[in-house]
Amino acid sequence: MDKNTDLKQTIIQTLDINKAQDIISIDLKDKSSMADHMIIASGTSSRHIQSLSEQVLNKFKDKGIINPKIEGKESNEWKLVDGIDIIVHIFHPEKRKFYELEKMWSELIPKEKLII
Repeated sequence: MDKNTDLKQTIIQTLDINKAQDIISIDLKDKSSMADHMIIASGTSSRHIQSLSEQVLNKFKDKGIINPKIEGKESNEWKLVDGIDIIVHIFHPEKRKFYELEKMWSELIPKEKLII
């Protein structure tokens, strides 16, 4: 198992243990240069979303990711934890439904449009 696959499994397990809902992983290797994997999960409240993002941030640090960051610190409805090769989105269910990231990133994107 490679380093990113192991890290991805650790993050998914951390989210699951901490009661995140509807956890999915999307392989971005042939879709974007911004990351290799995207993990999307839902939290049940603003406090739960904050706690999940902090747990994920700590796992990235524990696994040696240098300078992982949480985006959306001011938001109560979403957080993005940037672990360089793995990006984790944690949403309130209504906000997740609004953005539909799963739909957007699960579709194949022609290579000539891969700018991100």
